[in-house]
Amino acid sequence: MLKSLGPGIITGAADDDPSGIATYSVAGAQLGTKLLWTALLTWPLMAAVQIMCARIGKVTGRGLAGNLKQRFPKWLLLVVVVALLIANTINIAADLAGMADAASMLSGINSHWFVVAFAILISWATIRLRYQQIANVLKWLVLVLFAYPVTAFVVGADWGQVLRDTLVPSMPRTRNEWATLVAILGTTISPYLFFWQASEEVEEEKSAGQSSLAKRRGATSEELDLRNIDVGVGAFFSNMVMFFIILTTAITLNRHGITNIETSRQAAEALRPFAGSFAATLFTLGIVGVGFLAIPTLAGSAAYAFAETLGWRQGLNKKLRQARWFYALILGSTAVGVALDFIGVNPVKALYWTAVINGLLAPFLLVAILIVAADKKLMQGQSSSRLGWVVVAATTIAMFVAGVAMFVV
Repeated sequence: MLKSLGPGIITGAADDDPSGIATYSVAGAQLGTKLLWTALLTWPLMAAVQIMCARIGKVTGRGLAGNLKQRFPKWLLLVVVVALLIANTINIAADLAGMADAASMLSGINSHWFVVAFAILISWATIRLRYQQIANVLKWLVLVLFAYPVTAFVVGADWGQVLRDTLVPSMPRTRNEWATLVAILGTTISPYLFFWQASEEVEEEKSAGQSSLAKRRGATSEELDLRNIDVGVGAFFSNMVMFFIILTTAITLNRHGITNIETSRQAAEALRPFAGSFAATLFTLGIVGVGFLAIPTLAGSAAYAFAETLGWRQGLNKKLRQARWFYALILGSTAVGVALDFIGVNPVKALYWTAVINGLLAPFLLVAILIVAADKKLMQGQSSSRLGWVVVAATTIAMFVAGVAMFVV
């Protein structure tokens, strides 16, 4: 079981990237602990969606785009993957900016140097290392996220109030509160994670020697059960970290009237007077560490989606000369992310609204995933369970409702 842990945990941790940290910090600073209950709600929803995507990849031997291609027009799939690439590139820019600001805060060196250095280091590692090596590095990077629960306990909280706000939902009342809820859903149940999870399953099978599609088709009950555990643990870990980021910013920034957060660096610096240098440094180190985990996931998910849609050779297990277009897209999106930082785009504002857009687009993609997951022919007679299908359908409806409420309330 321990050997099987990896793809689900990596995906869950990548969900708490610097952009996610910014979104959760905004939620905590603006609304206090009012939305803590969302972490409890999104855990089973995120787990069900990612388990379905993992099952699609593991059973069919193809990534998500490869399966969507079997059921939907190519032009429609191209619209989806182009939107994915644009959203992911903005995410990469914001994540690089968040990492660089955090590193600059710790070192005093201009953040632009760090943007370039981090982009070069991540790009080199993505091209030079093979999938299994990358996966092993990402597994260890997951540990940096423990910085956020530790920070919350260092700061201290009214745990009675925290428990009430966690167990008793406080529904949004204003358009801004609904937008924040949509942003949380969009950054927690995010389209790029759907594509990455399915592609990781394929890479795992390739690493195990199942090089052809025929060899990868189908999965044993034990393999599916182990992956369910892996994804469930990853989703729990992801939402636990989300919970503590909202809590930390709520009991420090919101409590002291600081509700307008523009950058992740501001969130970290604002903690210092109320939480102390140790807590602020932990918060900052978490931003840097998780960025190294998230950026390869963001760039890779879009590259996998494009490669399967257009029939390119692809995979992090291949060398540069074997999958030129696949790696070109990874390098290109990272380079554009660097350029966006240098032209002065406000990363947190762009990212926050990217999360909102993801929250509006994700339910449409979830409808397509539900159709694929229920297709007995595509799924080799191993369709998703009725319970899993119902939970993902409920997630889809909830995201549609939240998106509509944002405009009509």
